[in-house]
Amino acid sequence: MKYKLLVLDVDGTLLNDEKEITTRTQAALLKAQQMGVHVVLASGRSTNGVQPLAEALELNHYGGFIMSYNGAQIINAQTGELLFEKRIDPEMIPYINRKAKENGFTIFTYHKDFILTDNPDNPHVRKEAELNGMRIIGTDNFVEAVDFAPCKCILTSDDEERLIGLENHWKKRLDGVLEAFRSEDFFLEVAPRYINKGNTLAVLMEMLHVTTEEVIAIGDGVADVPMLQLAGLSIAMGNARDSVKACADVTTLPNNMEGVAVAIEKAILASIKATEIPLDQLNARAKHALMGNLGIQYTYASENRVEATMPVDERTRQPFGILHGGASLALAETVAGLGSMILAKPDEMVVGMQVSGSHVSSAHEGDTVRAVGTIIHKGRSSHVWNVDIFTSTDKLVSSVRVINSILKKK
Repeated sequence: MKYKLLVLDVDGTLLNDEKEITTRTQAALLKAQQMGVHVVLASGRSTNGVQPLAEALELNHYGGFIMSYNGAQIINAQTGELLFEKRIDPEMIPYINRKAKENGFTIFTYHKDFILTDNPDNPHVRKEAELNGMRIIGTDNFVEAVDFAPCKCILTSDDEERLIGLENHWKKRLDGVLEAFRSEDFFLEVAPRYINKGNTLAVLMEMLHVTTEEVIAIGDGVADVPMLQLAGLSIAMGNARDSVKACADVTTLPNNMEGVAVAIEKAILASIKATEIPLDQLNARAKHALMGNLGIQYTYASENRVEATMPVDERTRQPFGILHGGASLALAETVAGLGSMILAKPDEMVVGMQVSGSHVSSAHEGDTVRAVGTIIHKGRSSHVWNVDIFTSTDKLVSSVRVINSILKKK
């Protein structure tokens, strides 16, 4: 597998304008992770705001990461461990607040499960709270209320010209002290010094011993440019500004046309070879699924043949000590399922449709059976697999026919 790390912006990239992950995008990301690619959600949102998306994509099962606050935090989605964090020195809050007041800007920051602001009725603040699933706490004294070191502060206004003016001033005035950049036309963010998605991605890459050539980054905003410039393959969304597209290697479709799914299918899934499938990782990740509960382990995979083993023990035997027919069918479906997934095109998904088996002889407790699946029909809408199950002495136990339906992702 050429790529090991897939870094995704969230709003305007992973999500469509309805703030949804489409079925096709979710399927592409799950398959990429099953093939050994680690996914990083890199967002300006708070960690709380990214967590539900990480769970929907099963990053906790596949060893993914959350890079929140535009890079101020890195969270291991599998363990919940905080791997990296930088915060703003609280002594800078009075100065930031004063400049907000002078310009008539609303100011807010994040803490625990709430947003703290001097203007709780501001529509941009309310929208940000909704996106992050956080409540709003208003205060008449922002400086006094911020009795903690925030990951970032945001100034918001619909007067873009004044925001640009303060941004340019701060890029000179706060150089080496804090980072200031507009993440939206109406947001001017203040972050700890040297914090951006690119610098923090570099920290994560060092932790994981991943090289630039092994990283794909996809984004649509100005805040995504540092990580796009760092990645071996950088992809701009079709809805990105021209200035962002100019920093990327290629451009995919817009977020409302499933641009992330299309990019993953082309750059990752289309290039997967059966010999590169990380069977050890698939086995480890299935530990708590039916496959893992029955002790099934993949042992071989190629374009037209998949093999797996299963012990005959208290999990898979009948009360009188011989292999249960239902366990045999589960083993056959597991083998055929992986085989069809290998053969399916990047924009297709696999759904089991029918399984039937003939039990020829028995396997006894203490033995380990081996399933050998070979495809006997590869159609546009269905795959038919023959799965023979043998004992450790190569005695045929069962012959199973599995039919999988091949559907286009919607």
